[in-house]
Formats: sequence, structure tokens, C-alpha cells
Amino acid sequence: MALEHAEVMRAAHLARLGLNDDEAARYVDDLGRILAMVDQLQSLDTADVAPLAHPLDATQRLRADEVTEPNRRDDFQRCAPAVEKGLYLVPRVVE
Repeated sequence: MALEHAEVMRAAHLARLGLNDDEAARYVDDLGRILAMVDQLQSLDTADVAPLAHPLDATQRLRADEVTEPNRRDDFQRCAPAVEKGLYLVPRVVE
């Protein structure tokens, strides 16, 4: 897919990027190479390839699910204008 200078300038305008003509000319070449690579990748048969959540076979280390702070709900609700059964009461805004 051929990319033109005007298209790069329009994309820069939409992204609110201030590009001058020299920078836009560089981006025409760079984006053209990226789009050529995407076209090349689209020609591959990926019907039997399972999608990946992450390219590396890694697991996220998680901390233990433990309560680390005391329950201070009563302290926080003491200064609320209206509370009932542990819930904050707010004015109705949808009719």
C-alpha cells in the first residue's frame, strides 16, 4: 500500500501532532515500510495458529490475597451526609 505525504499530514493533524515537511517525508518512508510488512504478514496462512495472550510463556507472580488494612468503613461514613445499612445514600438523578 503506497502512502503519500498528504495522508501522513492528515494523520498527524488528526493525532494533533505538529510535523514539518521534512519529518513527514521521513514518516512516509517509515510508515510505508511498516504497511508493506503488514501486507506481507497478511499473506500468511494463520488458520491453524492459536492466538496468544503474550508471546512469552510466562506467568504473573501474584501476591497473596490477604486483608492488610483494618475495616474503617464506620470512620469514613461518619462524615457522610446520609448512610443506611453501611451504604452511602445519594440523591436520585435518573427518573
